Amino acid sequence: MLRAICFDLDGTLADTERLGHRPAYNRAFREAGLSWRWGPKLYRDLLRHPGGGRDRLRHFLSTYQPEWPEDTEVDPEDPEALIQDLHARKAAHFHALVRDGEVPLRAGVARLLNEAGAVGIQLAIVSNASRATVAAVLEHSIGSALQDKLDLVLCGDEGFAKKPEPDLYVEALRRLAVDPLEAVAVEDSHLGLSAALTANMATVVTLNATTRDEDFSGAELIVDSLGEPDAPTTSANPPLKNGAWVTLEDLRAVQARHAGEA
Repeated sequence: MLRAICFDLDGTLADTERLGHRPAYNRAFREAGLSWRWGPKLYRDLLRHPGGGRDRLRHFLSTYQPEWPEDTEVDPEDPEALIQDLHARKAAHFHALVRDGEVPLRAGVARLLNEAGAVGIQLAIVSNASRATVAAVLEHSIGSALQDKLDLVLCGDEGFAKKPEPDLYVEALRRLAVDPLEAVAVEDSHLGLSAALTANMATVVTLNATTRDEDFSGAELIVDSLGEPDAPTTSANPPLKNGAWVTLEDLRAVQARHAGEA
C-alpha cells in the first residue's frame, strides 16, 4: 500500500538549478567584482559534489583555484569569509528570481500533489537545501494551496547528514510513521537516488538538463518529467500506464515492485 510520497526539491519540483541557483551564483560573482562564471558543464560537475551551496563554493575554490582580480573587495586570504559573502549574495539573488516567478514548478508536480493529497497519501519535501531556500520555493513557486497538502518539509540544515547519506529520508519516514516499503521517493540526481535506495525506498527519477547523464541504476521508473495533458511525458522506462504522464497508478506499481523485490 502506498502511504507516502517524498519529493526532492531542487531539480525535481522545479528546475531550480538551471533557472535559479546557477544564475544566482553568477550574479553574486559579478556583484563581488569577480570574473568567475559557472557554465552548465562546470555546474553539473559541481553538483556531483555532496553538500550544500557553501560546500560547493569550498570545493570550487580548492579544486579549480580560480583567478583573483586585484581589485576585489573580498580578501582572498580568508576563504571562509569569501564563501559566506558569496553565499549570502547568491541567496538574495536566488530569492529574487523565485519571487519574480522565474522558477515555476515542473510539469505534473501540482497535478500529482493534488491527486495524492485527495486520496490521503502523505506528502513530504525532503531536500538538501536550506530552510530559507525551501521556504522561498514554497511561497512563490508552490503556493499556499499546495503547501496545505504537505505533511512534512525536511531540509538540509536541520542537523541530519545530507544526501547521498540516507539520514534525511530515514528521519522523514520516522516522522510520517511510514515503513520505507510503503513510500516512494521522487528524485532527479544520482546523489538523491543513492540516498533513497539506501533508505530502502522505491524511487522515481525525473530527468532534467543538469542531471540527465548521471547513473540512475536502481531506479524503479525514469521519466523526463511527471507530465500532464498539455505537457506530456515523452520518455519513460518502463512505459507508463496511460503512456502520457505519471499517475498514482504508476507510483503504486513502482512501490509494489520494490516491495516485492526487497
